[in-house]
Amino acid sequence: MMNPNNGDIPPSGILLINKPRGKSSFFLVAVLRRLLKVKKIGHAGTLDPFATGVMVLLVGKKYTTLSNQFLGAEKEYIATVRLGIETDSYDCDGQILHENSAICPTEEELTAALTHFQGDVLQIPPMFSAKKKEGKKLYELARKGVTIEREPVKVTMQTELLSYSYPEVVLKVNCSKGTYIRSIAHDLGKLLGCGAHLTALQRTKSGSFLLSECIDGTLLPEYDPDFLKSRLIVAETAVSRINSVEPSSEASDAHRTLP
Repeated sequence: MMNPNNGDIPPSGILLINKPRGKSSFFLVAVLRRLLKVKKIGHAGTLDPFATGVMVLLVGKKYTTLSNQFLGAEKEYIATVRLGIETDSYDCDGQILHENSAICPTEEELTAALTHFQGDVLQIPPMFSAKKKEGKKLYELARKGVTIEREPVKVTMQTELLSYSYPEVVLKVNCSKGTYIRSIAHDLGKLLGCGAHLTALQRTKSGSFLLSECIDGTLLPEYDPDFLKSRLIVAETAVSRINSVEPSSEASDAHRTLP
């Protein structure tokens, strides 16, 4: 059900926003705090500035206390990968490290490589990430040009090839918490021998929340507060949607460590 909040009652609930490209997740939170005049606003997973799609914003203390349950939900993405160019951040915001136009993988080679991105995978986080090593965030070290060894993390994913026209690959990825789609792009390039990076990313699903349910994030600063309040998902409806669909039972039990 949508929120009937009105008058002096502080609004609370879940607001679904389609994050626009070029805006940070924290920008959306800041705008929403100003419009709704609510300090306690959290989220169920950030998106990098270049990424778009489903942002689940938790408005009010009652809902921010549920953030861990939402953060653990399975997510779905449409990812665009550019073969032949490798960057330090594994995405389009990074500095180019290597270019390789000599290797042009066939669709059969690409399909074979994608078998390594199915089921349980031991994924090495990128240096440009918020993961910590001895109390320091990896991206802080990366910005200084420092690269250190990272422990692989077990994640679960199902990866489907949607289209391929060299050098562009479009994938659909369903994955567990902690999966870096940038690392999938980077590791795919390593397997193919040509290098690769992520050029576009759209989150189409977060738990049971769909992109089709989101309001347009580009218009967020212009929305009337009463409209935003009317879009809040509250009470039993919100709680009943916490549990996401589990990863496919077809996922392999074998652990794969990627390069």
